[in-house]
Amino acid sequence: MDFGPYLVLAVLEGSVQAAVLALTAVGLSLVFGVMRVVNVAHGEFFMLGAVAAWAIAQSFAGHPAVGFIAALVFAPLLVGLIATGADMVILKRLGYDPENTIVATIGMLYIIQQLTLMTYGPDARPVPPPFNTRLSIPWFEWGDGGLALVWPWGLSTTSYKLAVIAAAAVILVALWLAISRTRAGLIMRATQQDREMAQAFGMPVAWVNALVFGLGAGLAALAAVLIVPIQQAHYLMGEEPLLLSFIVVIIGGLGSLAGTVAAAILIGMSDGIISVFFSPTLAKILSTLLVAMVLVFRPQGLFGHPPR
Repeated sequence: MDFGPYLVLAVLEGSVQAAVLALTAVGLSLVFGVMRVVNVAHGEFFMLGAVAAWAIAQSFAGHPAVGFIAALVFAPLLVGLIATGADMVILKRLGYDPENTIVATIGMLYIIQQLTLMTYGPDARPVPPPFNTRLSIPWFEWGDGGLALVWPWGLSTTSYKLAVIAAAAVILVALWLAISRTRAGLIMRATQQDREMAQAFGMPVAWVNALVFGLGAGLAALAAVLIVPIQQAHYLMGEEPLLLSFIVVIIGGLGSLAGTVAAAILIGMSDGIISVFFSPTLAKILSTLLVAMVLVFRPQGLFGHPPR
C-alpha cells in the first residue's frame, strides 16, 4: 500500500485530536487571559465532563443519540457550575494571588480526582456515539489514463470523528463571535486589559471572573463529551489533556485565543501523524522540545506580545 492513504488517515486522526485539544486549551487560555490564574485543575474538569457524560447517557434509554445529546447539553453546564462555585468559594477569597491560586487549584485537582474515584470507581467506561458509520478513505493517483480514483484502500474512518471536527470548529467560531461582538465579550476584554479601570467603571469584575472560570471549565467538559465516545471515561483521564493544554498555551502565547487554536492545530496534527507512523511517545517528546525552543527563543509565545 502506498504512503498517501496512510497520510490521509493520520491527518484525519490528528484533526480529531487538534479539535478536542483546541477546545480544552482555549478554556485554559481564557481563564489565564482574563483572570491571570493558572488553573492546574483544568484537566480534572475535562475528566468530570467525561464522567458526567457517562452518567447522563446511562440515565436515558432508547437510541444512544438521546443520551449523548443530553450529555452534550448538561455535562458542560454542570461542570461549569461546579467551577463557578469553586471560584467564588476558594479563588476569590485568595484574591487571585498567583502563587496561592496555583496551590489551591492543585488541591482542587486531588479533591476532584479522589471524589470521582470514590463515587465513579476505577473502571474505564464507554459512552456510545450517537452515530458511527464506517467511511472508507478514497485516494487518487496518476496512471496511464490520467488521474484515477483508487478506492477502497482498506483504510477507513467514522462519521462521528468527522462530526467532532466540525462541531469543534463551530463552537470555536461561536466563542470568537461571542467574545468579539457581544456586550459580555466586551466586558471580558475590558477586564482582561485593565481590571482596575473596568471595576472603576462599574463592571462586575467578580462575576466576570467567576463566569470566565466556569466557561473555561465548561469548554474542557464539552471537549471531553465530544471525545468520550472515541476514548473512555476514566478518573485519571485528565492528566494528558492538562499537559497538552499547557504546551499549547505556552506555544500559542498566554491569553491569546488565536495563538491557542493555531498551536492546538500544530500539536494535534503533529501528534496524530507522528503517532500513526512512529509512536505516541515520540510525539510527546517532540512537543516538549518545541515548548523548550519557544521558551528560549520567543518566551511570549508565537502569537503573544512581549511585556512592555
